[in-house]
Amino acid sequence: MRFERIVLASNNKGKLRELEQLLAGHEVEVVPQREFDIPDAVENGLSFVENAIIKARHAAALSGLPAIADDSGLEVDALNGEPGIHSARFAGEHGDDTANNRKLLEALATVPEEERTARFQCLMVFMRHAKDPTPVICQGTWEGRILRKPRGENGFGYDPLFWVPGENASAAELPADIKNAQSHRGQALRELLVRLSALGV
Repeated sequence: MRFERIVLASNNKGKLRELEQLLAGHEVEVVPQREFDIPDAVENGLSFVENAIIKARHAAALSGLPAIADDSGLEVDALNGEPGIHSARFAGEHGDDTANNRKLLEALATVPEEERTARFQCLMVFMRHAKDPTPVICQGTWEGRILRKPRGENGFGYDPLFWVPGENASAAELPADIKNAQSHRGQALRELLVRLSALGV
């Protein structure tokens, strides 16, 4: 990469930690947008990819740096894809993981095990500058199901409720290296790195 610094269009400490782990060994510094006093963008898109582009453009415009943004969330089949793009504010207040998890469990209280299927989606965008007409867009999907009570302390968001069948553990019980190898965000970022390398970035 020829970029030494990229702004992360998020103030989510969990996302920053995951991106730093995934980018270890690459000569690039990921700087959270709070270091530039950038307020959160107004996420008024109707899809993950729209919101990711809105956030990346906003951060690039106010920082003068290239930007990475992701919009990610949980799709639950029994809830017709909810909470989806509203995952972070499912219970009303943005980023209240405890309330969001509680509301999800309440919504699925009567749903049997075989119908508790769900997946994490991540749409990740890289913009060279705020007016970049061809942002790089990558997607990752992580399949699982929703538990009846939280398990694990390592993750954030819905991780304690997201059961990963192949690992016989929740996402919040997985070590960082295993989670990053499988997660929706890890998939999207690895695709992004490949795409940027192919573009000579």
